[in-house]
Amino acid sequence: MNGNPTIDPSESRLLDGARDPSKSRRAAADPQRPGEHCRAPAGAWVPFIDREKCEGKKECVDVCPYSVFELGTLTDGEFSSLSFVGQMKARRHDRKTARTPKAAACRACGLCVVACPEDAITLRREPSP
Repeated sequence: MNGNPTIDPSESRLLDGARDPSKSRRAAADPQRPGEHCRAPAGAWVPFIDREKCEGKKECVDVCPYSVFELGTLTDGEFSSLSFVGQMKARRHDRKTARTPKAAACRACGLCVVACPEDAITLRREPSP
């Protein structure tokens, strides 16, 4: 990331709506950021969370300007479906995980993808109806 990223003015207003605008601005400046930089129609993309990797650190919650994410706890079924290593990691982090209760509000900013320290989030394009 360079020190003075150029952020589209309309996107800049969105970044201010995140729980932590400074984290959102850092994520917006990441050259590896995927997606459509908050320009996709809502629901055209959805974030997918890899439960094997997610440690529930809530960076995605902090940077998302659309409140797509929340922090939750792995259900018993989710926990039991993890690999041995995934279960050990989950125990170490109190079984915390990111959830996407408002996935349909995703606008493909890609901020969550680059903010996640575990690389546990990818954006997937939803098929057209």
